[in-house]
Amino acid sequence: MSESEQKNVHNEQEGRESGEDFLRLLNQHEKKITLYVMNLVRDRGDAEDILQESKLVMWRHFHKFELGSNFLAWGRKIAFHQILTYRRKHKKRAELSEAFLESVALEISKNEGSYDRRSDALKSCVTKLSRPHRQILLMRYTRDMEVEEIGREVGRSEGAVYRLLSRIRMMLQDCVIKEMGKVGL
Repeated sequence: MSESEQKNVHNEQEGRESGEDFLRLLNQHEKKITLYVMNLVRDRGDAEDILQESKLVMWRHFHKFELGSNFLAWGRKIAFHQILTYRRKHKKRAELSEAFLESVALEISKNEGSYDRRSDALKSCVTKLSRPHRQILLMRYTRDMEVEEIGREVGRSEGAVYRLLSRIRMMLQDCVIKEMGKVGL
C-alpha cells in the first residue's frame, strides 16, 4: 500500500472515530441542550429549527472540540449563538433583548447542578415506590397512556387512577425534598 493510501485509510479511521465520539457525546447531552434552547426560545418550531442548525454546526466544528473538555458547555455556546443568529435573520429582536437572553442562559448554566441532583433524587425516589405504583407511573409518563386506558388495564375507575397518580406525585415530591435535604441543598 502506498504512503498516500495509508494516509487515506488513517484519515478515514480517524474520521470514523471522531464521528463516533461526536454521536456518543451528543447523545449523552442532547436532552440538556434541547432543554436549554427550549427555555430560551418561546416558539417550539423556532426552537426545533435552531436545535437542528446547532447540531449541524457542532458536527462541522467537532474537529475543534477538545475531547475530555465540557461538551455540554461547548454545545450550549454554539446553540446560544445559533439563537442569536436566528433572531437576527428572522427579525425576532423585539421579543427579548440579547442581554436578557445572555443572563437567562447564564442562570440556566449556574443551576444545572441543582437540576442534576434533583433528577438523581427523583430517580432514587421512583425506585422506592411499590411495584404497582411504579407501573402506573410508567404507564402514564413513559408510555403516555391516557388515564382511562390505565384504569382499564389495572381494573380501576378513571377517578381512582387520577387520585392515585396525585398521591404518587405527592409522595415523590416529599421524597425528593427529603433526598435533597440529605445532601444539604
